[in-house]
Amino acid sequence: MDATFPGLGTLINMTTIVVGSLAGIAVGNRLREHTRSVVTDSLGLVTLLVAALSAASVTDPSLAAAVPSGAPVLIVLASLLLGGVTGSLLRLEQRLAGLGGRVHDWTSRRWSGADVAGRERFIEGWLAASLLFCVGPLAVLGSLSDGLGNGIEQLLLKSVLDGFAALAFASTFGTGVLLSALSVGVVQGALTVLGMVVGSFLPDAHIAALTATGGLMLVGIALRLLRIREDLPVAAMLPALVVAPVLTQLVVLAF
Repeated sequence: MDATFPGLGTLINMTTIVVGSLAGIAVGNRLREHTRSVVTDSLGLVTLLVAALSAASVTDPSLAAAVPSGAPVLIVLASLLLGGVTGSLLRLEQRLAGLGGRVHDWTSRRWSGADVAGRERFIEGWLAASLLFCVGPLAVLGSLSDGLGNGIEQLLLKSVLDGFAALAFASTFGTGVLLSALSVGVVQGALTVLGMVVGSFLPDAHIAALTATGGLMLVGIALRLLRIREDLPVAAMLPALVVAPVLTQLVVLAF
């Protein structure tokens, strides 16, 4: 299926997130706290499954053929370490949380300033949903494929998954999930443009390293959703997605 124009897949994806979020917000107040907790736990388990499938890209044949034996795992490890340190120094987690808070204040000025719980729920929903929707392999590969003119099948699949995930998220976290559609538009839009410009020059090995790194970041999101490590700074690790293909290239050149 060929896209009518670059970016169509992302627009469809944003639409399903909005529809799913509105549906989740509509039913959210009718769900008991225990029920909403079960929904969040279920989503955390599914996120863990998706994360495992993504992290398995570390064994991708193209990556194994491009670098020495044992190097793929070290590339992912180094990417997370370097990316995490960089993100920590740049205070990405705090900056994103602050941005979420400002967006919350702007969209809900009628709320009481004492509604601390609502503010935190908004920020958590926006951050968690944005990271989940933007970090996965379908976001990267689908957007690049769209930009290259190879079709939007991957983004159509992602749209369906994200719509149901948005419903589950919004039933618990509310309007913050709705705003994650804008995050998807920005990130996937940029990746689509990247696909149009240089996507054809990015080898499969580099994409595999990026996907595996993103998979481990999804594990972090799952741990937060399951309330195992709610303070895990996943957002601070975002630079790892840039570091992974760069490190892969350096290893390829060195060996």
